[in-house]
Amino acid sequence: MRDALRPEAPFPAAARTALADATLRANLRRATSTIRRRRDQVVGEVEDWDRLRAQAAAIKDHTLRHLDRYLAQLEAAVAERGGQVHWARDAAEARDVVADLVVGAGARRVLKVKSLTTEEIGLNDVLAERGVEAVESDLAELIVQLGGDRPSHIVVPAIHKNRFEIRDLFARAMGLPDLAPEPTALAEAARLYLRERFLAMTVGISGANFLVADTGAVAVVESEGNGRMCLTLPHTLITVAGIDKVVPTFEDLGVFLRLLARSATGERMNPYTTVFSGVVPGDGPQAFHLVLVDNGRTRALADPLGRTALRCIRCAACLNVCPVYERVGGHAYGSVYPGPIGAVLTPQLRPDDEHARTLPYASTLCGACADVCPVGIPIPRLLVHLRSVAVRADEASGRLGARLAPERLMLRALGRAFAQPRQFERLQALARVMRPLGGRQGRRLPGLGGWTRSRALPTAPRRSFRRWWREEHR
Repeated sequence: MRDALRPEAPFPAAARTALADATLRANLRRATSTIRRRRDQVVGEVEDWDRLRAQAAAIKDHTLRHLDRYLAQLEAAVAERGGQVHWARDAAEARDVVADLVVGAGARRVLKVKSLTTEEIGLNDVLAERGVEAVESDLAELIVQLGGDRPSHIVVPAIHKNRFEIRDLFARAMGLPDLAPEPTALAEAARLYLRERFLAMTVGISGANFLVADTGAVAVVESEGNGRMCLTLPHTLITVAGIDKVVPTFEDLGVFLRLLARSATGERMNPYTTVFSGVVPGDGPQAFHLVLVDNGRTRALADPLGRTALRCIRCAACLNVCPVYERVGGHAYGSVYPGPIGAVLTPQLRPDDEHARTLPYASTLCGACADVCPVGIPIPRLLVHLRSVAVRADEASGRLGARLAPERLMLRALGRAFAQPRQFERLQALARVMRPLGGRQGRRLPGLGGWTRSRALPTAPRRSFRRWWREEHR
């Protein structure tokens, strides 16, 4: 079974393939630039934006420090309102819990919405093995599913597709050869395709944006209204969420709702924000199950810096400003969590995965992701931290050894030289002699072959600053 968190190839190899796709790059550039522009506009309208970000980060950090207490409170509140909580230590356990509930309810088709966590655990494959068809009701998720594709963005899973590609896909999958490529026509086709499935379903599966510990409430934020259909029409509702989605109180939820829409889609507020708790006789689902998934999150909590990644509210603002993501897209990351947040989250959820360990290097460390993160995750610091974790693991296993020895010797020698002004000036003079070697990517230097293979060696100036200063200020 395909593990949704296992990259199919190391990031460097996957990125080279993606870079060769000009259509992909054009689609990504157009979409991310539009979202960035909208986000900047609506964030600029909020005078206390930085205070909100700091408040949200503090709430998340407090909750993560006391997660055991808030999870117990959440379970009690859900049970008090007629729901049932199930605990899953890993993806396999979570899949089995959900599949057993679906089959036990006698369903042969389920509708899903806001299902990023179900993508993480690979739920659809297990449901198919049990004879259950899972239909994605979110428009972008439906596009991905009908194309046998994978999501490439946290908020806009089909961001890598343009409307002409979507028209061709819908025409084939829905039997609509004359379908126009206009957005209104595509939306209407999806609406008609889903309508009969909404009315016939008995089991719905949702994710959750937030879980409120003191009331047992589940908050689902979306833009199309399909989520509300999935949350209100079925007899049985199963919500699958990571344990990191908990916030302590309803008042805390308000802080995150002010941040999420602006950061995610550049809207002042999401068109549909649904908050529900438990079961109400005669109104909505009559059976509610909340499946709480760990799947590596507890392990991430043990790292004081690494746990800051669990603040994430899945707004994808970091993806929309990342120069690496904009050029290679989400598939290159091989994870349902692409972009900068995926580069720091996936390696922690799967620390033993060799491919995932390449993700912290999928960054220029420009810092744009940290600037826009609504909960202040220090992503560049995390990237450097996780790189060092990977290097220490390689050292412990003996994988680095001789391969890094020449580079280390070279860097130590340079460090000693840079610490002494006269030796530093001698090196500068040597660099001027070697100017013809500069400015060429791929030229390998002794001891620095790995570094120079993918970087252009800087060209030394004809005069150093120190020499210029002495000559001009005699």
